[in-house]
Amino acid sequence: MSPHRGDASERTNHKPNGNEAMSDTRTLAIIKPDAFGSGKAGKIIDRLESDGFRILAARVVHLSRAGAEAFYDVHRGKPFFASLVDFMTSGPVLAMPLEREDAVTRLREVIGATDPADADTGTVRALYGEGKERNAIHASDSPDNARVEVAFFFAGVDLA
Repeated sequence: MSPHRGDASERTNHKPNGNEAMSDTRTLAIIKPDAFGSGKAGKIIDRLESDGFRILAARVVHLSRAGAEAFYDVHRGKPFFASLVDFMTSGPVLAMPLEREDAVTRLREVIGATDPADADTGTVRALYGEGKERNAIHASDSPDNARVEVAFFFAGVDLA
């Protein structure tokens, strides 16, 4: 699989097709190289499922530099962009579209603040994150971005 999300204008002007949920019931989670490589994926999945998330599909991907740059294009030009791309290409990740009511909002609550030091006790990042960049998991930040991010890794045919 060669992920390609397109340029920022494609993401901004993205129009859902008939196969995409119009509400906030789907989101994307990515277990990052730090957590995946250290055997924490099962614990993270257990935490997500125990909070009512249903995994619609799962794919282990080793992102290419071009793929990581495309996925994180919204951060291009920011000081952390290069190190984020380096990190996300350093090993395999586990991408998973998830489903439940208020999926985007609830997943952001379950994973905690970007910096594990600031994350609430019991959140995924507080439990398994190593630092602000190596924070174990990515989660979509809006329903619109969730649709785009799910489509980056999964074709509609891949989803239940």
